[in-house]
Amino acid sequence: MAEITDPENTIIITLKDGPVVVALMPDVAPLHSARMKALARAGSYDNVVFHRVIEGFMAQTGDVANGNAEKGFNLRRAGTGGSDLPDLPAEFSRIPHDRGTLGAARSANPHSANSQFFINFRDNHFLNGQYTVYGRVIAGMEHVDRIARGEPPAHPDRMITVRVAADVA
Repeated sequence: MAEITDPENTIIITLKDGPVVVALMPDVAPLHSARMKALARAGSYDNVVFHRVIEGFMAQTGDVANGNAEKGFNLRRAGTGGSDLPDLPAEFSRIPHDRGTLGAARSANPHSANSQFFINFRDNHFLNGQYTVYGRVIAGMEHVDRIARGEPPAHPDRMITVRVAADVA
């Protein structure tokens, strides 16, 4: 696993193939970083599926309302919900959508991001300035690369657990 230099702003996502370590960017997108930590600490992301996974593009997850594989999962509605917290305003920056970055998923309204996010499989610079970047995979990208593809996948993978590194013993 990568050396974690800021455990309070590092997320560990456990996938079927192993851990994915994400360094959040609270200096770039403080609201999105805080939201991910709050939902991780509440256990809201545990068992949430990757409902939209496009080869050569990205893997999207985080629909805590409709995407939990063990609580109220609805494959048709996965990707349409968020959390019970209010939507977030866009926090656009000059950080590019490179391979391994986390972007905030949203509707056509740039201020509609909530709990959903995507991990870029490759550099997707056409998204720059349109979606908030608030984290970067620093270890475990090979596990992200193995997530089942589909919109939605026939047998979607899920985030088994999502934790803030500071909370992991």
